[in-house]
Amino acid sequence: MKRLLIVAHAPSPNTLRLRDAAERGARHPDIEDVEVVVKPPLEAGPEDVLACDAILLGTTENLGYMSGALKDFFDRSYYPVLEEKQGLPCALYVRAGHDGTGTRRAVESIVTGLRWKWVQEPVLLRGEWQDDFVDRVEELGLYLAAGLDGGIL
Repeated sequence: MKRLLIVAHAPSPNTLRLRDAAERGARHPDIEDVEVVVKPPLEAGPEDVLACDAILLGTTENLGYMSGALKDFFDRSYYPVLEEKQGLPCALYVRAGHDGTGTRRAVESIVTGLRWKWVQEPVLLRGEWQDDFVDRVEELGLYLAAGLDGGIL
């Protein structure tokens, strides 16, 4: 069985809705052979990354950068997983009050250093809250899990 790790910062009710949506999509009833593990960044670590077959990252935009919690996750995990997890399929969603480009760039820079493989363009959820943000993140979770389940990733 493949394992999808979702590491998402959810400091508000709406960002919690996004993390729940990612998990709901990944646990779609048609997906049979994927175990889904969901952890906040401060609880996830290198052992979780080493045990997964793909990772979905979620963060808020904080002063044009990723959340401190996601940065902490990367700080603790970077070197312990660097050699063993090259090519790890990954995806990202960003809840951005503004445009999210600085946040995206920061995460992309770390992912490039880790040599992980983007399997979908990062999803930037910009501006005022919109209910379709939930659907977009649920689709992202579904596509990532379906790719694992179908042997595409």
